[in-house]
Amino acid sequence: METLYDDTDDERQEKRGCFECCIKCLGGVPYASLVATILCFCGVALFCGCGHVALTGTLTILENHFSKISADHAMLTDIVQLMQYVIYGIASFFFLYGIILLAEGFYTTSAVKELHSEFKTTVCGRCISGMFVFLTYILGIAWLGVFGFSAVPVFLFYNMWSTCAAMRSPTANLTSIDSICVDVRQYGIIPWNATPGKACGSTLSDICNTSEFYLSYHLYIVACAGAGATVIALLIYMMATTYNFAVLKFKSREDCCTKF
Repeated sequence: METLYDDTDDERQEKRGCFECCIKCLGGVPYASLVATILCFCGVALFCGCGHVALTGTLTILENHFSKISADHAMLTDIVQLMQYVIYGIASFFFLYGIILLAEGFYTTSAVKELHSEFKTTVCGRCISGMFVFLTYILGIAWLGVFGFSAVPVFLFYNMWSTCAAMRSPTANLTSIDSICVDVRQYGIIPWNATPGKACGSTLSDICNTSEFYLSYHLYIVACAGAGATVIALLIYMMATTYNFAVLKFKSREDCCTKF
């Protein structure tokens, strides 16, 4: 019986040791950085994927209904293709940057909480943390601009959609729907000499009923929401990296004071 009780006590101690080890490992997880990484990946994926398809649909709408001559929108075609290549670069960069920030979060969280003896604050580590704080602030400001820019096509498509909805409204007292037009030349998308440049009446209504318009409009909305989610993710990154950097800097001063 004594051997049985001894084995049971050993098993309990082993389980307790495994439980404490799991709790210690979970304590080193940077939950803020983990949430920010997931949100950043989702936001960038929505912005890049939806934005890429929406740009293609927008170009198709302009070519079929607002600018029949290719030379009139040649520059716009080049800009759209350039923006699509930029989208590829943004997706690749933020995939790597999110992984690096998550890894840096694991390191700094373990160093701050002193969970592992091999994780110590060094001058190089503090410099790297400070660099990530600065870079994340710059990217956050840049993505605020991207978020505002992504709202522009949503506004333009909403104007067209609301105009079409007003024409279809039974309460609207319209003498002639042909007098209602949407001129995209006034937005600077295509030059003033582009033909026809505008759509009126039934032509405008037909454009609003096309699958390209419906899909592009909703994809721009989702892309704008993705840009907003990325801004929120970068704000979370800012708070997490700034807090970890401040604590690491404080601990480095504390270690210097205890040496003397």
